[in-house]
Amino acid sequence: MQKKIKVLAASVALLSLSACGLLPEQADETKGWSATKLYSEAKEEMAGQHYERAIQLYEKLEASYPFGVYAQQAQMEVAYAHYKAQDQAQALAAVERFIKLHPNHPNVDYMYYLRGLVNFNDQLSLLNFVYEQDPAERDPKATREAFAAFKALVDKFPNSKYTPDAVDRMKYLINAMAKYEVYVARYYYRRGAYLAAANRAQDAVRDYRDSPSIEEALWIMARSYDKLGNTTLRDDAMRVFKMNFPNSKFLEEGAPKAERKWWKFWG
Repeated sequence: MQKKIKVLAASVALLSLSACGLLPEQADETKGWSATKLYSEAKEEMAGQHYERAIQLYEKLEASYPFGVYAQQAQMEVAYAHYKAQDQAQALAAVERFIKLHPNHPNVDYMYYLRGLVNFNDQLSLLNFVYEQDPAERDPKATREAFAAFKALVDKFPNSKYTPDAVDRMKYLINAMAKYEVYVARYYYRRGAYLAAANRAQDAVRDYRDSPSIEEALWIMARSYDKLGNTTLRDDAMRVFKMNFPNSKFLEEGAPKAERKWWKFWG
């Protein structure tokens, strides 16, 4: 009986091997392509928004011609293709790899800029769902990472052609971070957590003093201290508030009203 089982198992194995041998191997259409052809074909795929195919071709180019003139460019294009495909994780991985391998590349400033763009788009996606999660629990990590990425570009390459746009985006991000702090402060205030509201508003005033959101932050501080019965801090906050915003709408409207849709897509 055991002998028959062994014979049957051997027969099955032989049949499997025979079947595998009969299946045609998948042809590699890029076999023998030059670096120039691989690069041009990848560019065409990018133009057609076929990002996955473009990435395959760029990676094939780098693997086949690692020391050619197109290899480093292909690495940059892979990062950009992942970015266009909205694959933030892969895009950032490709960016970091390039910066690590080629810190002195003449176009490395673009990779710093791209790192900022990847995080910038990620934080915009995050802010689209600002009302779907408890604001006191949500951490705008992508916003801070986008700001840090653009700041690295501005500090390291002040004369880069990408720096002016990075500066503009940093201003936007500063305001976004300030608005987030004020949003959370308002959230706490409306729920009666006045100490937490005052602290978050104070954070906004301290860290983002050039943001327009400081007006409401100071107002929330004054209102929160009033609710806590701390007249000294209330009067100090109100004095600073009236000195900087003598015609503020909050003086007429009273308690701060919820601000809707403060985040906007980058123009």
